[in-house]
Amino acid sequence: MMYRKDLFEQAGLQMPQQPTWEQIAEFAEELDDKGAGRSGICLRGLPGWGECMSPVNTVLNAFGGRWFDPAWNAQLTSPEVRRGVGFYVDLVRRHGQVGASGHGFTECLTQFSQGDAAMMYDATSAAGTLEDPSDSTVAGRIGYVRAPLGPAEPSSWLYTWALAVPNTCERPEDAWRFLAWATSKDYVKVVGRRKSWQALPPGSRTSTYQLPEYQRAASVFAGPSLEAISTADQDHPTARPAPYVGLQFLRIPEFVDLGTLVSQQISAAIAGSKPVDEALQQSQRYAETVGETYRR
Repeated sequence: MMYRKDLFEQAGLQMPQQPTWEQIAEFAEELDDKGAGRSGICLRGLPGWGECMSPVNTVLNAFGGRWFDPAWNAQLTSPEVRRGVGFYVDLVRRHGQVGASGHGFTECLTQFSQGDAAMMYDATSAAGTLEDPSDSTVAGRIGYVRAPLGPAEPSSWLYTWALAVPNTCERPEDAWRFLAWATSKDYVKVVGRRKSWQALPPGSRTSTYQLPEYQRAASVFAGPSLEAISTADQDHPTARPAPYVGLQFLRIPEFVDLGTLVSQQISAAIAGSKPVDEALQQSQRYAETVGETYRR
């Protein structure tokens, strides 16, 4: 959870190191100032299994929800899922940014970095941009705390982008040598020297967090980011047993399609074009189709 320290101080608010989602909703209401063009919080609403489904899934988990029970029976209309998704949709509709159903990571990052939101819940990789004065008008005024707690679980996610050599590559050995260099300690140091130390690729190497230059340049976010990465438990994503692993996604091949379909329903609820219950009923039908294939 990223937040504007200056706005909190002006409002006489104190952000806990481990906030709850209920506290975040209260802060968002207090700091929401539509007249000044500032939302209380910025949250993803853009359809996509890797867009709005990423934060929504973590809130779903935090409220005790799950996509399937151990027998692969779909659970997207359960009370826990209804409370978690309903909370997210209500929060972004009441105190989120205008046009949230069209906002993904990039749009939220722009919104928050330009001072148009008091808080943002998103990936740790945003921090380097937010603290770069050439990209951010709020650099130096941001605090970083743990992802919020729900009634059942903390909110967290763990994901990485990776590089690969396709089998159509004409010079695979050269490609591999480039990838080995582009993910090496030497590359990290080149980025630090030529661009800035706070712009180092986050989360790609543990050794990055041990560099004195990075510790100094990224002192406000390096520790919280490493803690978030280190403590995310994707093998136990839900409070109750589930037949899958993964926090902001389900590690099953069908999730790219299933997650995207469900995200479209949730994005529609964020846009106000359908009620949350109707969105979840349709999502349940999508999930039942997937669950049936596993039961067979």
